[in-house]
Amino acid sequence: MKLVLIGATGFVGSHLLTEALSRNHQVTAIVRDPGNLQLVHNNLMLVKGDALNIDSLVIAFKGHDAVLSAYNAGWKNPGLYDEFLKGSANIQEACKLAGVQRLLVVGGAGSLELSPGKQVVDDPNFPAEWKEGAMAARDYLKELRKESKLDWVFLSPALQMNPGTSGIRTGTYRTGKDQPVFDGNKISKISVEDTAVALLDEAEKQHHHQERFTVAW
Repeated sequence: MKLVLIGATGFVGSHLLTEALSRNHQVTAIVRDPGNLQLVHNNLMLVKGDALNIDSLVIAFKGHDAVLSAYNAGWKNPGLYDEFLKGSANIQEACKLAGVQRLLVVGGAGSLELSPGKQVVDDPNFPAEWKEGAMAARDYLKELRKESKLDWVFLSPALQMNPGTSGIRTGTYRTGKDQPVFDGNKISKISVEDTAVALLDEAEKQHHHQERFTVAW
C-alpha cells in the first residue's frame, strides 16, 4: 500500500513507521523537520509539512491509499488542545480534498468508557499532565463521529500504553469497541509495538469502518 504517516517522529508514530516499512508498504512521512528523522529506506519518502497547514497536507496526500495519523500537537505545548483539534480537522479535510477515502487515527484511551456516561478522562485520578491531550483526543472523536464521507477509524490503545511497555512485539492482541479490554487480573495493557501492529493490521484488513476500536493483550 501507499501510506501517508503523520507523526512519524513521535512515540507511537515512530513505531507505526517501523511496522509499516517491515511490511513493505510505501510510506510518505510528513514531518515538520525532516532532519529529526534519521532513517533511510527505499520505501520511505520524507515530506516537510505541518498539520496546521492544510495546503501542504493536500499535496502530500494525493495518490495514497490511506492516511495514518499519530498527530500530536506536543504535550508541553500551551496551545495543545486547540492546535490538536485544528490539526486533526485539517488532516480529516485534507483526506477529502486529496481523494483519500481511508483515515486511520491513533487517539488516546481517555475517551474509553469505564461505565455508562463516565469516560477514563473524567476520573479524578486521571494524571493531570496527560489530561489536556486526552480531552482534545476525546473531543476530536466526537467530531470525527459526524464524518460520513470518509472511511475513518479511531484506535484507542489500552489504558496502559506508555514508554514502560515498549520493547515487546507479540503480534497478538484482543479488540473491543468503546470500553477498555481487561485481562484476567483487571489490567488493560499493551505495548506501543503491538499498538502499531493493530493499526497496520486494520489498514490492510479493514475490519472497522466509521467507528472506534480499542486493543489490549
